[in-house]
Amino acid sequence: MADLRNYQARYGAAGVQADASIDQGLRAYMLRVYNLMALGLAITGVAALGTVTLATTSDPSQAVATLGNGSMLTALGATLYGSPLRWVVMLAPLAMVFFLSFRIDKMSVSAAQTTFWAYAALMGVSLSSIFLVYTAQSITQTFFITATAFGALSLWGYTTKRDLTGMGSFLIMGVFGLIIAMIVNIFLQSSALQFAVSAIGVLIFAGLTAYDTQKIKEMYFEGDGAVAMGRKAIMGALRLYLDFINLFLFMLQFLGNRE
Repeated sequence: MADLRNYQARYGAAGVQADASIDQGLRAYMLRVYNLMALGLAITGVAALGTVTLATTSDPSQAVATLGNGSMLTALGATLYGSPLRWVVMLAPLAMVFFLSFRIDKMSVSAAQTTFWAYAALMGVSLSSIFLVYTAQSITQTFFITATAFGALSLWGYTTKRDLTGMGSFLIMGVFGLIIAMIVNIFLQSSALQFAVSAIGVLIFAGLTAYDTQKIKEMYFEGDGAVAMGRKAIMGALRLYLDFINLFLFMLQFLGNRE
């Protein structure tokens, strides 16, 4: 009987140590995901501010074009926002997302991370045009509101015991429907449809934030090597980064004050 109790005590202690090890490893993994995402957002912000600073001017002698809201563009701004190059700037980040998603299994961790940083910078260049549409104050306010909402949703996705797989499948289908509606509205220019797209977009990416957080958590496997763990962390950061950016942009359409 004493031997049995000793065995149970040793087994129980080993189980507790294993659980603690898993918890510690999971926390380190999720922290790495969030740090990568946050750094990606920082790179995007710096790139956006740097681009719009170089693309606009307050000196009429340096301006080569003027927008309807009075913003004066430099030669760089006219090229980025008024020439066919703007389509390249808009579509380049999307191309890099597909490249990273399909090639990451064949890339080193450092190469994948560098690609993510490059993608974040290109996204910043693409998003720099929002400073020509919305006031800087409303952009800042919306960013912090988005960050607060994102944090709460991601925390819920991390801690909930509910399986969000069914909800995720529905939301992913909703993304495709949202894209179709946005393309249609390019031709219709309907303010009512635009409002509906913005509202649905906020709901969809709010749900995806929680769903993706749960799936990233489930991707963790204690037996993964450094390379596999690094790749998972980068892909997890990319998913949360995309959720944040889209949630921010749709919320900006509600909360942003136009120039």
